[in-house]
Amino acid sequence: MKELIKEIKHKSPAFKFIQKYFLNKYFITVFLFLVWMIFFDNTSFLVVNELNGEINKYEKQLEYYKNEYQKNDEFFKKLMNNKSEKEKFARENYFMKKPNEEIFILVVDSANLKKNP
Repeated sequence: MKELIKEIKHKSPAFKFIQKYFLNKYFITVFLFLVWMIFFDNTSFLVVNELNGEINKYEKQLEYYKNEYQKNDEFFKKLMNNKSEKEKFARENYFMKKPNEEIFILVVDSANLKKNP
């Protein structure tokens, strides 16, 4: 039986192909090197891909915060240059009033509101 298996191995073209290319010491070395570089190294493909994803996320955040900064800067300039805008902002956000005024705050019960489809 062992002789039959040996005979099949030596005559099989697939076994010869495997023996010639995949059991070659250079192929094994290159294969192990690639596996090491892709999965285990500190600068592996997986780590670099993850870091690139984080960089993209932070670049989007940076763009968002730049836009928000520009909006707030424009609002601040408008607020500081116009007295009526200052008064409007103070009245709406801080409930400030003139000495002879009264302020009424109306609270809406959200349970009674109908949801719009």
